[in-house]
Amino acid sequence: MSTRIIKTPEDMHALGLELARDLRAGDVLVLTGPLGAGKTTLTRGIGEGLRVRGPVTSPTFVLARTHPSLVGGPPLVHVDAYRLSNAMELDDLDIDFAHSITIVEWGRGIVEKLIDEWLDVEIERPQGADVVGTTDETAGEKDAEDDLAVEPRTVTISGHGARWSS
Repeated sequence: MSTRIIKTPEDMHALGLELARDLRAGDVLVLTGPLGAGKTTLTRGIGEGLRVRGPVTSPTFVLARTHPSLVGGPPLVHVDAYRLSNAMELDDLDIDFAHSITIVEWGRGIVEKLIDEWLDVEIERPQGADVVGTTDETAGEKDAEDDLAVEPRTVTISGHGARWSS
Protein backbone atom coordinates (compact mmCIF):
# COMPACT_ATOMS: atom_id res chain seq x y z
CA MET A 1 0.00 0.00 0.00
CA SER A 2 1.19 3.47 -0.83
CA THR A 3 -0.23 6.78 0.37
CA ARG A 4 0.55 10.17 -1.13
CA ILE A 5 -0.58 13.72 -0.60
CA ILE A 6 -1.46 15.29 -3.95
CA LYS A 7 -1.54 19.08 -3.69
CA THR A 8 -2.90 20.26 -7.06
CA PRO A 9 -4.85 18.98 -10.08
CA GLU A 10 -1.58 19.13 -12.01
CA ASP A 11 -0.01 16.80 -9.44
CA MET A 12 -2.98 14.41 -9.81
CA HIS A 13 -2.46 14.43 -13.57
CA ALA A 14 1.27 13.76 -13.02
CA LEU A 15 0.41 10.80 -10.78
CA GLY A 16 -1.62 9.43 -13.68
CA LEU A 17 1.38 9.79 -15.99
CA GLU A 18 3.50 7.95 -13.44
CA LEU A 19 1.00 5.11 -13.01
CA ALA A 20 0.70 4.71 -16.79
CA ARG A 21 4.37 3.67 -17.01
CA ASP A 22 3.64 0.49 -15.05
CA LEU A 23 0.32 -0.49 -16.66
CA ARG A 24 -0.15 -3.24 -19.21
CA ALA A 25 -2.99 -5.09 -20.92
CA GLY A 26 -5.16 -6.85 -18.36
CA ASP A 27 -4.64 -4.27 -15.62
CA VAL A 28 -7.72 -2.93 -13.86
CA LEU A 29 -7.82 0.13 -11.63
CA VAL A 30 -10.76 0.87 -9.34
CA LEU A 31 -11.02 4.57 -8.47
CA THR A 32 -12.97 5.55 -5.39
CA GLY A 33 -13.63 9.04 -4.11
CA PRO A 34 -16.33 11.70 -3.91
CA LEU A 35 -17.40 13.93 -6.77
CA GLY A 36 -14.61 16.37 -7.45
CA ALA A 37 -11.92 14.24 -5.84
CA GLY A 38 -9.86 13.97 -9.03
CA LYS A 39 -10.78 10.56 -10.48
CA THR A 40 -11.18 11.84 -14.02
CA THR A 41 -8.12 14.09 -13.71
CA LEU A 42 -6.08 11.03 -12.70
CA THR A 43 -7.54 9.07 -15.61
CA ARG A 44 -6.63 11.87 -18.04
CA GLY A 45 -3.03 11.59 -16.86
CA ILE A 46 -3.07 7.84 -17.34
CA GLY A 47 -4.57 8.27 -20.81
CA GLU A 48 -1.88 10.78 -21.76
CA GLY A 49 0.82 8.48 -20.40
CA LEU A 50 -0.56 5.55 -22.39
CA ARG A 51 -0.85 7.79 -25.46
CA VAL A 52 -4.45 6.97 -26.22
CA ARG A 53 -6.88 8.87 -28.41
CA GLY A 54 -8.73 11.46 -26.39
CA PRO A 55 -10.05 13.52 -24.97
CA VAL A 56 -10.50 11.48 -21.82
CA THR A 57 -13.74 12.67 -20.24
CA SER A 58 -16.03 11.13 -17.68
CA PRO A 59 -18.15 8.33 -19.18
CA THR A 60 -21.08 9.04 -16.85
CA PHE A 61 -23.82 9.07 -19.44
CA VAL A 62 -22.40 6.34 -21.69
CA LEU A 63 -21.14 4.13 -18.82
CA ALA A 64 -17.97 3.11 -20.69
CA ARG A 65 -15.73 4.80 -23.21
CA THR A 66 -12.87 3.12 -25.10
CA HIS A 67 -9.79 5.12 -26.03
CA PRO A 68 -7.66 3.28 -28.63
CA SER A 69 -3.90 3.49 -28.37
CA LEU A 70 -2.13 5.81 -30.78
CA VAL A 71 1.11 3.80 -30.45
CA GLY A 72 0.00 0.18 -30.78
CA GLY A 73 -0.56 -0.44 -27.07
CA PRO A 74 -3.70 -1.70 -25.37
CA PRO A 75 -6.79 0.50 -25.39
CA LEU A 76 -7.88 2.36 -22.27
CA VAL A 77 -11.42 1.51 -21.22
CA HIS A 78 -12.84 4.13 -18.86
CA VAL A 79 -15.96 3.02 -16.98
CA ASP A 80 -18.28 4.92 -14.67
CA ALA A 81 -20.01 2.32 -12.50
CA TYR A 82 -21.97 4.85 -10.44
CA ARG A 83 -25.29 3.85 -12.02
CA LEU A 84 -24.51 0.12 -11.98
CA SER A 85 -25.98 -1.84 -9.12
CA ASN A 86 -24.08 -5.12 -9.42
CA ALA A 87 -21.31 -7.08 -11.14
CA MET A 88 -23.72 -8.56 -13.69
CA GLU A 89 -24.46 -5.08 -15.05
CA LEU A 90 -20.73 -4.40 -15.38
CA ASP A 91 -20.26 -7.76 -17.07
CA ASP A 92 -23.06 -6.86 -19.50
CA LEU A 93 -20.86 -4.03 -20.83
CA ASP A 94 -18.75 -6.81 -22.41
CA ILE A 95 -15.41 -5.21 -21.55
CA ASP A 96 -12.33 -7.05 -22.78
CA PHE A 97 -10.48 -6.90 -19.47
CA ALA A 98 -7.69 -9.21 -20.68
CA HIS A 99 -6.63 -7.04 -23.62
CA SER A 100 -7.34 -3.55 -22.25
CA ILE A 101 -6.26 -1.33 -19.42
CA THR A 102 -9.51 -0.70 -17.59
CA ILE A 103 -10.28 2.10 -15.16
CA VAL A 104 -13.54 1.82 -13.25
CA GLU A 105 -14.74 4.85 -11.31
CA TRP A 106 -17.14 4.00 -8.48
CA GLY A 107 -16.37 0.29 -8.99
CA ARG A 108 -15.53 -0.83 -5.47
CA GLY A 109 -17.75 -3.74 -4.43
CA ILE A 110 -18.50 -4.60 -8.06
CA VAL A 111 -15.20 -5.15 -9.89
CA GLU A 112 -13.76 -7.65 -7.44
CA LYS A 113 -16.67 -9.99 -8.16
CA LEU A 114 -15.50 -10.28 -11.78
CA ILE A 115 -11.71 -10.28 -11.58
CA ASP A 116 -8.97 -11.53 -9.26
CA GLU A 117 -6.40 -8.76 -9.63
CA TRP A 118 -6.85 -5.00 -9.49
CA LEU A 119 -5.27 -1.83 -8.25
CA ASP A 120 -7.45 0.07 -5.80
CA VAL A 121 -7.00 3.85 -5.83
CA GLU A 122 -8.84 5.77 -3.13
CA ILE A 123 -8.85 9.55 -3.34
CA GLU A 124 -9.91 11.52 -0.29
CA ARG A 125 -10.44 15.25 -0.21
CA PRO A 126 -10.93 17.44 2.84
CA GLN A 127 -14.37 17.27 4.42
CA GLY A 128 -16.45 20.23 3.37
CA ALA A 129 -14.26 20.85 0.34
CA ASP A 130 -16.14 21.71 -2.80
CA VAL A 131 -15.55 21.89 -6.49
CA VAL A 132 -14.85 25.45 -7.62
CA GLY A 133 -17.78 26.88 -9.52
CA THR A 134 -20.15 24.07 -8.59
CA THR A 135 -23.57 24.82 -7.22
CA ASP A 136 -26.22 22.43 -5.96
CA GLU A 137 -27.76 22.53 -9.43
CA THR A 138 -24.53 21.55 -11.21
CA ALA A 139 -23.00 19.21 -8.65
CA GLY A 140 -24.16 16.14 -10.55
CA GLU A 141 -22.73 17.25 -13.86
CA LYS A 142 -19.65 15.29 -14.76
CA ASP A 143 -16.36 16.81 -15.66
CA ALA A 144 -16.89 19.15 -12.75
CA GLU A 145 -13.44 17.78 -11.93
CA ASP A 146 -12.14 20.16 -14.58
CA ASP A 147 -12.64 22.85 -11.95
CA LEU A 148 -11.08 21.08 -8.98
CA ALA A 149 -10.52 23.25 -5.98
CA VAL A 150 -6.81 23.46 -5.29
CA GLU A 151 -6.80 21.49 -2.07
CA PRO A 152 -4.65 18.55 -1.08
CA ARG A 153 -5.97 15.07 -1.69
CA THR A 154 -4.82 11.89 0.01
CA VAL A 155 -4.37 9.10 -2.52
CA THR A 156 -4.03 5.56 -1.23
CA ILE A 157 -3.07 2.87 -3.72
CA SER A 158 -3.28 -0.81 -2.83
CA GLY A 159 -2.90 -3.84 -5.01
CA HIS A 160 -4.98 -6.99 -4.95
CA GLY A 161 -3.90 -10.28 -6.46
CA ALA A 162 -0.61 -11.70 -7.69
CA ARG A 163 0.03 -8.95 -10.26
CA TRP A 164 0.18 -6.33 -7.54
CA SER A 165 1.76 -8.37 -4.73
CA SER A 166 5.03 -6.49 -5.04
